[in-house]
Amino acid sequence: MRPSAVRLLNILVPVKRAVDYAVKIRVNPEQTGIDLNVKHSMNPFDEIAVEEAVRIRERLKDAVKSIKVVTIGPPKSSETLRTALAMGADSAIHVEIPESAPSPEPLGVAKALKAIIERQSEGVDVVIMGKQAIDDDAGQTGQMLAGLMGWAQATFASKVDVDAAQKVAHVTREIDGGLEELRCRLPLVVTTDLRLNEPRYASLPNIMKAKKKPLEKLTPADLGIDFTPRLETIKVTEPPKRVGGGKVENVDQLLAKLKEAGITARRA
Repeated sequence: MRPSAVRLLNILVPVKRAVDYAVKIRVNPEQTGIDLNVKHSMNPFDEIAVEEAVRIRERLKDAVKSIKVVTIGPPKSSETLRTALAMGADSAIHVEIPESAPSPEPLGVAKALKAIIERQSEGVDVVIMGKQAIDDDAGQTGQMLAGLMGWAQATFASKVDVDAAQKVAHVTREIDGGLEELRCRLPLVVTTDLRLNEPRYASLPNIMKAKKKPLEKLTPADLGIDFTPRLETIKVTEPPKRVGGGKVENVDQLLAKLKEAGITARRA
């Protein structure tokens, strides 16, 4: 009797187009959000997720069948997908929403990812995604997705080792007290922390190859998802500007300034 063939791993990597990390954030004139007429790029935590997916395939070689990236966003988000494809992903899915539409909230994104996973005929074994996006800093989507799917989850990962034969992953995650090691059964949702890896730069040949890799376009209606926000942003304002400090010539002047500020010495 022949042993049954081991099913190869399929990895899904959600990515997000966000304001570039080097851009100085400014509130828009309407005070409804930030000014989006600036440079955008892939969310840095998602870059780490793409890099880790590629490294897992490099370590496990033929045990990984596919790496698929997915994004939810306006038409320009396809540029983010092409970057991920140039880094080493095989194919992409773009859930396209209008340019004027508000950014989907974490629960809506998690529901959309669940619908995408259920559409994959060959299944998904590992979802690797950034622990948060640098625009809203919500840090909720990975946990919500794991909850909706009933899957294991390992958040804030700084090391990921996947055993394809045993269908388990050993994940080291960062916590306040140091490091925690988890043993998780697949399927699994992993969210990446900064110290997991350093993403590679896409080479020019790979950028050219990425243009020929398959990119499927979907709409929220195709997934049966409604991205209507549950929360309303009332007003966005910049923090007050810091007032510059002053210099004093001696200790007496320092004590006088402290008294003016209402700061007085307390006896023990």
